[in-house]
Amino acid sequence: MAILSSAPLQFVASIPPATRAITGATVAFSLLYYFLVFTGSEVASLPWLVLIPGSSIFYPWTFLTSAFVESTIIELIFTLIVVPPSLRYLERLWGAVEIIKFVAVTITVSNIIAFGLCWLEYMVFTNPSFLYGQAYHGQMALQIGLLVAFTQVIPEHQVQLFGVLKARVKTLPMAYVTFSTVMCIIGFQCPFIVIQFGWLVSYLWLRFYKKNSGEVLSGGPAYGDRSETFAFVNWFPPFIHGPITLLANTAHKLATKFHLIPTGNMDIEAGGYTQLPGGARAEAERRRAMALKALDQRVASGASSPVPPQRAANGSAPAASRTGPSSLSEAPVAPATSADSSPKDASPAGQESR
Repeated sequence: MAILSSAPLQFVASIPPATRAITGATVAFSLLYYFLVFTGSEVASLPWLVLIPGSSIFYPWTFLTSAFVESTIIELIFTLIVVPPSLRYLERLWGAVEIIKFVAVTITVSNIIAFGLCWLEYMVFTNPSFLYGQAYHGQMALQIGLLVAFTQVIPEHQVQLFGVLKARVKTLPMAYVTFSTVMCIIGFQCPFIVIQFGWLVSYLWLRFYKKNSGEVLSGGPAYGDRSETFAFVNWFPPFIHGPITLLANTAHKLATKFHLIPTGNMDIEAGGYTQLPGGARAEAERRRAMALKALDQRVASGASSPVPPQRAANGSAPAASRTGPSSLSEAPVAPATSADSSPKDASPAGQESR
């Protein structure tokens, strides 16, 4: 019994601290929301718990804490299945401080943009439902941010969805963004619009602002990931790469001009898309994944094609052709007339094969 009772505690203790805190906050805030709704409270009367654009301006903490509220049990179960394992992986890679900053920035900035969009829509359409009829909650912005982070770290890794569909990690973020676009078009702006904001915010943070630890860089502390494989244009299909590249380069030049992007020791040649010598851990992981993929393809092609016989360094035939029966069969075989004549006839053949 002691072993059984200590097993859950050991599992909880093995979870990194930041992941444990975020998961605990999600469970606590969601249970509080369920209790308040069950006791008769209206969602509009909870601006201190969820983000309501018309009221939450007086409760600024909701720009962060509203993400810890999952409004249904299904949403909570899905979040607990997906988010904690992802955070645990990234926290072991980045550390607790960087994972907390990533979560806070992705959620808070996405909610601020959604808040501003609702007020803009209200001023244009003068419809109060944009301010008081929408309650932003949940971790959709964080979920897309985690997909962006995995695209940076392990883009070529293949995952299996629902036991049937196979997809590479780098294709998942835009699939989720496409889903968000469809939901917004059919009228479900809240909360699905934050998926698009979370994608953009998390990418910009990882691209320019995330601090890389000094021990994984040959040139000391630096910010972001300026590698070509993580360029903004790679999120889009090739036929629109031209205008996207022009837009991205223009925005990058303006941000650099106004010192909005930290440079540190980063090499920003070619529009800021060159990785530092020595690279960050994410770049090393990507290169390792691509090298393993190339090695697997090479092994597979080598196993399917016959290997040509190797010649010796002096240009002579292989040893097997010198001593094996095949080399003797190439030479003309003299008729065996007596026991004494066989060695004499075989000897020239052996010399000729050599």
